[in-house]
Amino acid sequence: MRLLPGLICLIPLLSPLAHAELIDDVNDRGELRIALEANTPPFNFKEGDTLTGFEVELGQLLASELDVRADFIVTDAGDLLQGVESGKYDVALNHIALTPELKDRFDFSEPYSQVDSQLLAKKDEQPRPMVLVQALTETKPAVSAPVELAIPFQKGNPAFRASLESALQRIKADGRLAALSEKWFTEAK
Repeated sequence: MRLLPGLICLIPLLSPLAHAELIDDVNDRGELRIALEANTPPFNFKEGDTLTGFEVELGQLLASELDVRADFIVTDAGDLLQGVESGKYDVALNHIALTPELKDRFDFSEPYSQVDSQLLAKKDEQPRPMVLVQALTETKPAVSAPVELAIPFQKGNPAFRASLESALQRIKADGRLAALSEKWFTEAK
C-alpha cells in the first residue's frame, strides 16, 4: 500500500504518454467529425436540406475507409480551424489551401486536389472571406494560380495521419478520387 501514493504522484508525469491518439477517439465514437461551411459549390453545399458536393462525397469515402461513419458539422469560417485546433472537430474538409502558415498550426493530409483559384471565385455568388482565400498569402494570387487542397487535423497524431493517408491512398489508387474530381469539377465549368 505504500506504493500507491508514489504511483499516484507519477500519473501527471505519464499523462502525455497516456494522451489518446485522435484515431482512437474516432474509432471509439465510430464517427469522423468533419467540419465544413456547406456554402461553396461544387466543394460543399446544400441542396434543400441535403449536404452534397465534392468534399462531402470525399468525406464519406474517407470515413468509410476508416470504417466509421461521417458526421458532417456545418460551421462558419471563424470556427472551422479553431474547432479543429481545439478538438471540437476531427478534420476540416473545406477546400483549405496547404500553406506554410497553416502547417505551423496543424498537421495535414497529403493534398487531395489541386484546383485553379479562379474556380472558387466563379462559384462564390457574394464575395466573402473563405478559409482558402484567408490561407493564401497577403498578395493577390495570379488569376489561374493552382492551389493544393489538404485536410488539416490536430498536431501530434501520427497514427491518425497514417490512417488518413492510407485511406486517401486507397481512394486515389482505385480511381474513386479521380471520378469525384471528374464529376464535380468537369460539370462545374
